[in-house]
Amino acid sequence: MIDVSERKVRLAIIGGTGVYDPRMLDGIREESVATPYGEVRFRIGTYAGEEVAFLARHGSNHSVPPHLINYRANIWGLKLLGVERVIATTAVGSCNPKMKPGDFVLTDQFIDFTKARISTFFDGGEAGVVHTDFTEPYCPECRGVLSAAAADTGITAHNGGCYVCTEGPRFETPAEIRMFTKLGGDLVGMTNVPEVTLAREAGLCYATVSMVTNFAAGISPTALTHEEVLEVMAANAENLKKLVMATLSNIPVARGCTCGRSAGAMKV
Repeated sequence: MIDVSERKVRLAIIGGTGVYDPRMLDGIREESVATPYGEVRFRIGTYAGEEVAFLARHGSNHSVPPHLINYRANIWGLKLLGVERVIATTAVGSCNPKMKPGDFVLTDQFIDFTKARISTFFDGGEAGVVHTDFTEPYCPECRGVLSAAAADTGITAHNGGCYVCTEGPRFETPAEIRMFTKLGGDLVGMTNVPEVTLAREAGLCYATVSMVTNFAAGISPTALTHEEVLEVMAANAENLKKLVMATLSNIPVARGCTCGRSAGAMKV
């Protein structure tokens, strides 16, 4: 168990579907931290001389479904490590014809259609009741660095997109996709909420790189399968790695955003 009083890991990657291997880092070791919500296991390595924490959202062998991920433990654990900046990856379906399979999207908004998840650290009692502003849900500074990194590496990334988060683990119906599209949704996935909301409550800078793996139900000409998702992720894994690592190399040490000063940012 890691002694968090002696540890400060500033940067973290949360790997989603298809992103389970942290071999982009050097000197990798496994560590764990205890949180009020359970134990969290990380792999920590170095990149460009700086320690980086890697967390596989679904477990190293995709054993945890989206609706059972311990989101609060994961974010609390990152906070305990001293993490300030988080780059998260997600695999998504597309409701937007302009965002095609294989494309990257730097999401800037979300719509929450989850049903049974605890999405806050503030449950009253000692934690208090806090209403956190989400006008800009994703760290604008980290998104700017991601966008610049994409341009520098020649990777096409849509700068902005609305992520609709569903409960899962089932895929959506064509009727649901038509509704999401009318509401302004561009992408559909199962994991970004409450991860993004908890990160803001924790005062972390959080940005998401979404990889479009398929067109959503009713748009795709074929039935949706998890294997299809993994195939597209595998085909684009090298570009995703290049984008994330170029971003980590260029994130400023001093934070120029307000993510760490959000109202009620929790203390651990």
